[in-house]
Amino acid sequence: MADISVLGAGSWGTALAALLCDNGHQVVLWSHRKEQAEELNSSHVNQSKLPGVGLPEKLRFTSDLEEALSEKDLIVFAVPSKAERETAEKCKAYLPAGQRIITVSKGIEEDSLMTQVEILKDVLPDAVVGILSGPSHAEEVVLRQPTLVVAGSESRDLAIFVQELFMNENFRVYVSPDVLGIEVGGSLKNVIALAAGMSDGLGFGDNAKAALITRGIKEISQLAVAMGGREETLSGLTGIGDLIVTCQSHHSRNRRAGVYIGQGMKTKEAMDKVAMVVEGVYSAKAAQKLGQKYGVELPIISEVNRVLFENKDPREAVLSLMTRDKKKEVELYKWSDFR
Repeated sequence: MADISVLGAGSWGTALAALLCDNGHQVVLWSHRKEQAEELNSSHVNQSKLPGVGLPEKLRFTSDLEEALSEKDLIVFAVPSKAERETAEKCKAYLPAGQRIITVSKGIEEDSLMTQVEILKDVLPDAVVGILSGPSHAEEVVLRQPTLVVAGSESRDLAIFVQELFMNENFRVYVSPDVLGIEVGGSLKNVIALAAGMSDGLGFGDNAKAALITRGIKEISQLAVAMGGREETLSGLTGIGDLIVTCQSHHSRNRRAGVYIGQGMKTKEAMDKVAMVVEGVYSAKAAQKLGQKYGVELPIISEVNRVLFENKDPREAVLSLMTRDKKKEVELYKWSDFR
């Protein structure tokens, strides 16, 4: 049995805390809001995030950060990506050297262009850091529906430790050393999911959605490889797998925000209606900056940025994509190679 702290009482943090409890571990779930922690302790239901789902009785809740971090075998950062650095700064005083930490957040910091793992390593240089990511909606995980994810870390020991803690008959965990590939896939898929939602909101069909997913994973893969990630990672769970589920699912907050934008709402109005953190909005500008930095063309992501931040009509964005210069699907192919 391990002693684990989960930071962030949103839907994903709550679902993972419940899973770890089911696996026999001692778990405390931290909320930055005292009233939420008190409500969770009394009801054992996260009514605002996972309504109607009873949580394990042995799961503890607190708003005291020092209590949450004291002598833990593993700390799970499940806060929104935009709060990762601030939360890590608050934790710094309470963590010993060598503390094992994983993040389950997905996003790229706009100013620094750092991933979530890079932020944690920047703020907590003495910690051993990794990530857990993949196609995994909290609403399904908490109901114990089959889910597959990847634990990534430069430390093989940490990746395997996380695999052993989380894995059960409903939640299968693979391991990988390609942390960068995992993070780029998990972050940029949210931007493509906004485009997929816009397509749905405009009333387009399966053809358009398939095109966005296919060309979207190409953009994500090209950028990930340019940054140092591995192309094979983007063909796996944290690449195409996560992209498919986020572009298709009614659980996806990024897709839902895109639907509202496609129906005519402005970005802030759509985010307010979703009433949850829409990570893709925060990663879109960073993704575009990374494309410019590494010389990678990102046509879908660029058009999403224009819709989100320049008030471009989504229909005009579609027209811009459809009327781009003629291209080969795979630039490396030569007709002479196939004779």
